[in-house]
Amino acid sequence: MDETVRAAFERLLVVARSDTGQARRVASFILAWWNADSLGGFDIADLFTVDRVIARDMATVFSWLATLSEAEYPSGHRAEVEAIIELWRPEVWERSPVSAP
Repeated sequence: MDETVRAAFERLLVVARSDTGQARRVASFILAWWNADSLGGFDIADLFTVDRVIARDMATVFSWLATLSEAEYPSGHRAEVEAIIELWRPEVWERSPVSAP
């Protein structure tokens, strides 16, 4: 992940941890990348409902993913993604071994 993509992704992480309709959509985008089977997919039409700057950041990340020959995940941002799971998918988080005391 180059610096441009990293910066875009980190901005998306900030948005996803807020409490807005855009945050929910950004969270869905990030969580679909992390694990769509258990965390849900991303509705591409949601690009029309977020600010252009956010849509560009999503497009930057998506375009970078399209250049890869193998799947790559944002494991260096695991704690931030887990916080988003806990916030936006609490039912999944509760079943996760990570959330166990």
